[in-house]
Amino acid sequence: MNTVQALPGVFPLHADKNFLAESEWVIFKLLCRSTDSFPNSTAEELSHATGKQVSIVRCDELIRIVQINALSGLGSWISRLLAETGLHAATVRTANAADIMQAVNDKAGYAICNEATVHALDNLQKQWKGEV
Repeated sequence: MNTVQALPGVFPLHADKNFLAESEWVIFKLLCRSTDSFPNSTAEELSHATGKQVSIVRCDELIRIVQINALSGLGSWISRLLAETGLHAATVRTANAADIMQAVNDKAGYAICNEATVHALDNLQKQWKGEV
């Protein structure tokens, strides 16, 4: 269970937002594929299942979003941003929190995440490692 308290100015790490484009949502709905099932396939398999309407690159990103989102305390909004940066769940669990948040800011081209966000992610990482 997440025990990190939100600090003033922190990016809402727990927040959920839809990460599928409307066209993707329709395709996966017609295929009866829930987002939770994405990691059960490779990006190639998932793309092929869509008739290649969703690219392999995008399917890889979707798989990583779901895997990152499975980490306690992270919502789909930050999971999407982390995956778009090219990160994987293992990296989010173990890499330096400041480096991770800087990568998100660099990808966005402006500061989405501040020191409070770095602190919150660092605390989550400690929880995942059982240090807290």
